Amino acid sequence: MPHSSAQALVDRARPQIHEVDTDAAATPLPGEWIIDVREPGEFAVGHLPNAINIPRGILEFRLDTDPALARRDQPILLYCASGGRSTLAALSLQQLGYSAVRSLNGGFLGWTAAGLPVAF
Repeated sequence: MPHSSAQALVDRARPQIHEVDTDAAATPLPGEWIIDVREPGEFAVGHLPNAINIPRGILEFRLDTDPALARRDQPILLYCASGGRSTLAALSLQQLGYSAVRSLNGGFLGWTAAGLPVAF
């Protein structure tokens, strides 16, 4: 099997997920969980208001063990720094049966570039 790249994985995943722009993400769905899939150090220097930090590497395992996140129809907005990790995370959650997952196109960088509020 030929080697691929991380970006190629993201490019293949993108058409399979629900990606939203900053305007759509700025209006959370009722009861939506906002999950920052970046590493804790990235989260600590700024994140979307009301976001919780579940790094990409443990996301699926955390959702399996956290009763608050167990509902497969739970609205979830995922984001990372620029959109790659959250795209892959969204595809993974969809494969686990989560039906209301959105990924923020442009990630935290796009959010801050749009001048939207940041929490610390």
